Amino acid sequence: QARLVESGGGSVQSGDSLRLTCAASAQNFINRSRGWFRPAPGKEREFVASIDWSDDTTYYDDSVKGRFTVSRDKTTNTVYLQMDKLRPEDTAVYYCAASPNRGQSLIRANSYDSWGQGTQVTVSS
Repeated sequence: QARLVESGGGSVQSGDSLRLTCAASAQNFINRSRGWFRPAPGKEREFVASIDWSDDTTYYDDSVKGRFTVSRDKTTNTVYLQMDKLRPEDTAVYYCAASPNRGQSLIRANSYDSWGQGTQVTVSS
């Protein structure tokens, strides 16, 4: 069964960097937009960042804009989330997701139909 697998999480200090990886286990996720989400108070999944499969347009939540960068390697069907200047409030399980959709809809969790198991990021002050 095709699935998404996240890796790269860990425990770091405030101001440090991490790079998360979202690998696809099969070709099913080619031409699918990808997004990153994390839980937040009052929300099951809070939008973090996404990348549109058709033109590589990226979207970011204001809380991570300028610190996080989402990118993808088309040759390996892998998506990355580079997280710089990490803060304690970034501590969460980060989930990768795939969507057949494009554009602004990618900021909504219900636009995605496949989810990974998540990778833990812990940032201490």
